[in-house]
Amino acid sequence: MRLFVLAALPILSRIAAAASFSPYTLEGVQADISSYLGRNETQQTRAVSNFGCDVACGFLAFSRPHTVAFPNSSIYDFQENRYWSQQQELTHPSCRFSPARAEDVSLAILAFRVTQCQFAVKSGGHGAFSGASNIEDGVTIDLINLTDVELSKDKKIASAGAGNTWYNVYEELTPHNLTVIGGRVSPIGVGGLTLGGGISFFSARYGWACDNVYNYQVVLADGSIRDVNPKSCDKDLYWALRGGGNNFAIATRFDFETYPQGDMWAGSQTFINTPETSKAINNAFESFAIKSPEDDYAQIITAYAYAQTQGIYVIASDLQYGKPVANPPVLRNFTAIPGAIADTLRVVDLPSLTQEFNATNPYGFRKTYWTFTFKNSAAVMDDIVAIYTEEVEKVKDAPGIVPSAVFQPITTSMTKHFSKNGGNPLGLEGQGPLTLVNIDISWTKIADDKRIMAAAQAIVDRSVAAAEARGLDHPYLYQNYASQKQDVFASYGEANLARLRSISKKYDPDQVLQRLQPGYFKLH
Repeated sequence: MRLFVLAALPILSRIAAAASFSPYTLEGVQADISSYLGRNETQQTRAVSNFGCDVACGFLAFSRPHTVAFPNSSIYDFQENRYWSQQQELTHPSCRFSPARAEDVSLAILAFRVTQCQFAVKSGGHGAFSGASNIEDGVTIDLINLTDVELSKDKKIASAGAGNTWYNVYEELTPHNLTVIGGRVSPIGVGGLTLGGGISFFSARYGWACDNVYNYQVVLADGSIRDVNPKSCDKDLYWALRGGGNNFAIATRFDFETYPQGDMWAGSQTFINTPETSKAINNAFESFAIKSPEDDYAQIITAYAYAQTQGIYVIASDLQYGKPVANPPVLRNFTAIPGAIADTLRVVDLPSLTQEFNATNPYGFRKTYWTFTFKNSAAVMDDIVAIYTEEVEKVKDAPGIVPSAVFQPITTSMTKHFSKNGGNPLGLEGQGPLTLVNIDISWTKIADDKRIMAAAQAIVDRSVAAAEARGLDHPYLYQNYASQKQDVFASYGEANLARLRSISKKYDPDQVLQRLQPGYFKLH
């Protein structure tokens, strides 16, 4: 990865001058593949069941040397091992394609259309379930080579290739005392987090990641490459990309607005979960969510977890303040709670903080994520913690299990930014305060999948019912925390879902990205 400071024109001018272009045509690629097959007749003797993807893999390897990795090769194995969840790592595509530029992606998507080969796209590979960014017997487009970071001459825009992780981006911007609005765990990919919404340490001040993308470089289903932004002719597509996931295009570059940011005060306090401590933290959480607009530099995450090796339940109180100011008044309801058994609160830079968060999100385990939302209430939090504990008791003997229930506020400070540049499709504009929940469980053995998934679903179903009983339920599902069993886009509201479907049909009339890219969350 390299950081470039553009010496000529700012990125904004470059984008404004750029036009949509199609380096290839469907007919041309079809002819090229026919010619390729004619020169490689043995290709036609491969197993019929996967013939289309075999052809696509061979054609891309022939057309773009050194970009395709096949099973049993060192590059293929290396890339397969770079997934967060075991479910994704154990998914085996026919080949892996690693484009060097957007034009390569254009060629690939047209090749998949000709061969009717299904595919997936990987940015950071942090999805919790099989098929999120890997595909069995199809082709996985791994954006591992799209990792340049460019800073405009005026330093107002930072462009990041879609294969970047957030740690890489922050590492490049920190020496400039700048940041962009992005992820909080170091190896999470720029692409998936941003297209799903993207909560940041700085979202109270600036909104979510999707609200701070000035321009998307994307490849559409027809192979055309476009810059999509609030000033382009496709403002509807710009709106859809801000939370619409992988349904509209393959994003190859994100141009983010930058903000000044130096060191901050942040870290975590860990407590043994007692009724008194839980009550104090939940009350502090409810109060903070209401008072957050008084000081937008502060954010919090409250996580309940079971520590299997010690046989105890713990609470991690993660606190962040965007200035290097210790123990600011807005967070003292948390820091005044006695009995912390561990404390990492200190002045820290952003890259280091994302590494600390990553330490609690290790690779190589089986994973499940689930989500739901409710209206801010300590009483509902109390209900959920009790439900979580009851369900975890049933599965806590599973080898390597780390079950957690994570609470985060969606404050009015955040949602007031959701109208920026024409808004986003999340359906939360001006709402709040709300509480977003992530049920996050990891474990080691496939044999435990069924009962752990059942426990996770029971926590969600019972918790939603508890919020409904108090009249405090809310339909929103955050895409980046959702289970494959949850209907994310329905939670955006009927009107927004209908608009998303209409935009999908406008820019992808053959519904290529719905049919040939079946993984992750679809509009239908």
